[in-house]
Amino acid sequence: MARLVMKFGGTSVASIERIQHVARLVKTEITAGNEIAVVVSAMAGETDRLIALVDEAKAGNPDVNLDRREYDAVVATGEQVGAGLLALALNAIGVDARSWSGWQVPIKTDNVHGAARILGIENQALIDGLNKNQVAVIAGFQGVDEFGRIATLGRGGTDTSAVAIAVAIGADRCDIYTDVDGIYTADPRIVQRAHKLDRISYEEMLEMASLGAKVLQTRCVELAMVNGLVLRVVSSFNEPPDPNDGTLVCDEDDILENLMVSGITYSRDEARVNLLQVKDQPGVAAIIFGILAQQGINVDMIVQNVSRSSTQTNMTFTVRESDLDRSIEVLKASQNKIGYTDLTSDANVVKVSVVGIGMRSHTGTAQIMFQALADKGINIQVISTSEIKISVLIDEEYTELALRTLHSAYGLDAAEV
Repeated sequence: MARLVMKFGGTSVASIERIQHVARLVKTEITAGNEIAVVVSAMAGETDRLIALVDEAKAGNPDVNLDRREYDAVVATGEQVGAGLLALALNAIGVDARSWSGWQVPIKTDNVHGAARILGIENQALIDGLNKNQVAVIAGFQGVDEFGRIATLGRGGTDTSAVAIAVAIGADRCDIYTDVDGIYTADPRIVQRAHKLDRISYEEMLEMASLGAKVLQTRCVELAMVNGLVLRVVSSFNEPPDPNDGTLVCDEDDILENLMVSGITYSRDEARVNLLQVKDQPGVAAIIFGILAQQGINVDMIVQNVSRSSTQTNMTFTVRESDLDRSIEVLKASQNKIGYTDLTSDANVVKVSVVGIGMRSHTGTAQIMFQALADKGINIQVISTSEIKISVLIDEEYTELALRTLHSAYGLDAAEV
């Protein structure tokens, strides 16, 4: 017997039929003798509908600042409805279940509404229910602040809720049910020879999530890694489920063989900014990136190049494409303070990354990447690296060619595995 947390995303509970399907998946685990807590998202599209209602409610006064506490009170209802419906569906097939809102558990958070962080979870009521073979169906994405107000956790909040609940109740594993059947070596919609990984390390999953892979959010992977909690990414669209399905996200020591590269990922939400003929003196970089940080703009890849003058340098860096216009605006407003002569930008770029803990023990990883791209005539604009990752910025038009080329270059094509 195991104690498991099963998390279901919006597509998994998109309709009553899907919710009933989820109930059958939960009953299968109960029949196998496992203790189950379930964490659910809102039904697909419901959060967007609620956000639209919030926008509509304040449309008469567009200049009024949004009260994030009331925003949270509205958008959190989507998960509460989902939890209640699933509990009803479980009861209908003979499974004892009750729904829990975040404030009922309670899941305690800080006061940063819309992007709250979990501070702690009171677990005794949940554990008492599990000991009585009652399924706890918990609304994800939410908790309660110190003033008793509902607070939502922001993007990926339901995944984070599930992992936090799993840690709090001492679960053996947290299963993330979604609309894909695991973690792939590359996006299978682009790389037809991509294949599903049986296991991937926490560190690799963190890198892939931060570099564009959308299956898991970084916050939930970080929390699982810190607490040594095994995650399983699995499809909710299979019935009956196979216990060997999906991909395990686990400690590096639990993986028998570390491939040089485990996956290729990409991000289209990138834009390049060039500041030309910046004064080459101490403190200039701090000024540039301090100005951007004050506006909440994250900078990713950074390269400093020597210009024609020994007293000047060129600075190249990337920001999110969605932040490009704001970045240009604040940098132009600070031109005299920074001391550059010209600013150029390009939003038609993509970041392509190779990730693998095997890079620590294999030499020549970067050379394989650079040579493979060069052979296809793909120019590299910016490079950044970590111990288990190499990222390059290239023209967006070469995205698919680069992904397929690198997937083959590192021996990840399905026929070679």
